[in-house]
Amino acid sequence: MPELPEVEALRAYLDEHLTGRVVERVLPLAVSVLKTYDPPLTALEGQEAAAVARHGKFLAVRIGALHLVTHLARAGWLRWQDTLPAPPPRPGKGPLALRVVLAGGGGFDLTEAGTQKRLAVYVVRDPQEVPGIARLGPDPLAEDFDRDVFAALLAGERRQIKGVLRDQSVIAGIGNAYSDEILHAARVSPFKLASSFDEAQVTQLHAAVRGTLREAVGRAHGVAAGKLKAEKRSGLRVHGRAGETCPVCGDTIRSVSFADSSLEYCATCQTGGKPLADRRLSRLLK
Repeated sequence: MPELPEVEALRAYLDEHLTGRVVERVLPLAVSVLKTYDPPLTALEGQEAAAVARHGKFLAVRIGALHLVTHLARAGWLRWQDTLPAPPPRPGKGPLALRVVLAGGGGFDLTEAGTQKRLAVYVVRDPQEVPGIARLGPDPLAEDFDRDVFAALLAGERRQIKGVLRDQSVIAGIGNAYSDEILHAARVSPFKLASSFDEAQVTQLHAAVRGTLREAVGRAHGVAAGKLKAEKRSGLRVHGRAGETCPVCGDTIRSVSFADSSLEYCATCQTGGKPLADRRLSRLLK
């Protein structure tokens, strides 16, 4: 799933390649992708693209007086093409969900792999009209996201810190992968209650949030859209690396499975050497 660093890299890439170009056609190719109908997609045609913004994991391209907003969800991706195939694509064939054709050639595709169709596209007058954007928490890379702001978000939270970090209404842009990376960097158990952090632990976790995301954004900066997925995987220390060696202490990275996802962690670095039980049990093994 693309998270804040990858979406920020896509924003910068689109900002460079799309700004100033005129949209010739917008072709919806999957019934499920379009979440709005007024204004219609055709209202974008003939309009010039301007700056591209990021709202958490959402991308918002200003086109004329409107905004084309997309959320890539778990299996969506954006593929830029300097030259598009001449024959128009056929709806319902393959992963292609939407194509934006630019005057003068080229454009980009939105694709989605798998059977769970969650890729979402909106055409709105203001990005705040998109429900997912309207309920976003603060951006963790914003200048004003300081330690005190972070502490206030954790205060009174009786949930486990892993879930709090992933909650987009609390903090925008962090997903499954980078929450694992942040907690490993901070040496914190993913099952620790957010409200149980002392002052020093809040400071340490805030530094891990900012540092981990900034490092990932830096790695992704300038990487072509088609190579961002591989870059993300190469930079992860624990997420998706169950059975491998922790780069910090040398212990074996462990995994806890959920219905449709998993988390990875290092017991030595994060849980005092105690393996975490299956998430369904919600407790440490004794």
